[in-house]
Amino acid sequence: MPDQLQEFLDIPKDFVKEGSQFLNRCTKPSRREFIKISQAVGVGFLVMGAVGYLVKLIHIPVNNILVGGA
Repeated sequence: MPDQLQEFLDIPKDFVKEGSQFLNRCTKPSRREFIKISQAVGVGFLVMGAVGYLVKLIHIPVNNILVGGA
């Protein structure tokens, strides 16, 4: 029984230990790296927006044909 309790109590302790190791290993991105990531995210937003717009553009006429303009 005490072994199970000890194992149960070790889980949060290990989590905190691994979390602190992770945060210590993290570094702030350089300005160049930040700009590159921001550009990639921006391009992703534009591509996903264009795809959504095209799907909507195709969906409206097809829906009108199927429903009959109701």
